[in-house]
Amino acid sequence: MAMEMRQQLKMTQQLVMTPQLQQAIKLLQLTRIELQDVVRQELEENPLLEEAVEADEIRESESLESTEKEIEPDNKNEEFHEVETGDDTLRDWDSYLDGYNYSSGEQYSGEDERPSFENLLTRKDTLIDHLLWQLHMGHFTREEVHIGEEIIGNIDEGGYFRASIEEISQACTVPEESVLPVLEHIQEFDPTGVGARDLRECLLIQARFLGMEDSVVEKILLNHLKDLETRKYKEIARALAIDINQVLVAAKIIGGLDPRPGRTFGSEDVHYISPDIFVSKVGDEYVVMLNEEGLPNLKVSPFYADARTNGSVDSRAEEYIGEKMRSAMWLIKSIQQRQRTIYKVSKSIIRFQRDFLDRGVEHLRPLVLRDVADDIGMHESTISRVTTNKYMQTPQGLFELKYFFNSGLSTSGGDFVASESVKCRIKEIIDKEDPRKPLSDQKIAEMLSGETVNIARRTVTKYREVLRIGSSSERKRHF
Repeated sequence: MAMEMRQQLKMTQQLVMTPQLQQAIKLLQLTRIELQDVVRQELEENPLLEEAVEADEIRESESLESTEKEIEPDNKNEEFHEVETGDDTLRDWDSYLDGYNYSSGEQYSGEDERPSFENLLTRKDTLIDHLLWQLHMGHFTREEVHIGEEIIGNIDEGGYFRASIEEISQACTVPEESVLPVLEHIQEFDPTGVGARDLRECLLIQARFLGMEDSVVEKILLNHLKDLETRKYKEIARALAIDINQVLVAAKIIGGLDPRPGRTFGSEDVHYISPDIFVSKVGDEYVVMLNEEGLPNLKVSPFYADARTNGSVDSRAEEYIGEKMRSAMWLIKSIQQRQRTIYKVSKSIIRFQRDFLDRGVEHLRPLVLRDVADDIGMHESTISRVTTNKYMQTPQGLFELKYFFNSGLSTSGGDFVASESVKCRIKEIIDKEDPRKPLSDQKIAEMLSGETVNIARRTVTKYREVLRIGSSSERKRHF
């Protein structure tokens, strides 16, 4: 039989994962210190990425050596800088930034005006804390919340669900058909992949989150995970009737997924924090300033960009420069998008919590993720990522962004009061009680009801335990 080679055109669907999407998701949930580490590493590894020294910064440094004069806010508070490259297509940032001003406000002219750094200790949230917070901030029925709390209580440190649907059904005395939908909702929570029952499901959740339905990646995870573990790439390619290079690309993507999504919440270390956002009052308005201390102003090296444009390098070097230039540009864009998102979320929180900033925690209003998401036109999962491990310095003190999101309790007047406000009031009542005759939870509930807050005794008990305050018998002092 004669054999011959021939060319043939055919249309196929192929998964394309944009590096921008991966990088933006990764950078969005990083703390400012972690972001500095990422930028520092990129500066070391990418020769086309440079730290720009602005002329304004040089003049400012010279001015500081000669005088103590106050710096103008417009020069100090610029949050985003134009990227300098040799390529005209890389200079046009106006369409990307839309002329948006990301910070405003007054500067600190003396040490006395700076915010106090007392009480900057914080305990890192556990995975359970993070999942329960998302559960209570979502739109679930009371039964779904009850089921969700039982499910989350059975998730281990790695993020895996270690019980069965039947066990949850029996524990909550609900039909098994009511448990699975709640579990599927929890599997959509951050971190992506949490709540899976095994490794295959964990990786599938992450792959589908990145839009890989009906892709080679999904097919391998569903039917050939064992072959992938033993690196039987040819057998996989033969079974799926695809080229082995597609299998290799899919294997690389799968290798980048996290098999233990809950491990980032495993540390209980106490650490110092510095604010990511400063909020100060100027006149009758609150202004936002992003903290970019220690975060360099990045640009693409004009030397290499010009070398590529002028054609003074061979094709191999030009390909390398092009790859590194794209990597640098994606990093710069991702950082700018991260700062844009944090700023927009912070501004939205300030709009909702204006009374809190003016008058304190008693006036903190109920707020859920969807409120902010609808306000700024983003997804709730994005808001969740932005508020993780980000801190805001306000006139009322230093708070994690999550602090401003609270469920609400109804009042006799038909309004709602934030749960944090009620917790604060419970603490005040207990602080003022007679230690020889401490108040019971029922008595505290009655006192709050007299203040128009409709609250049950068991809710008082739950809030008291959250505040780590003992029961009345534990608080009682005999002398």
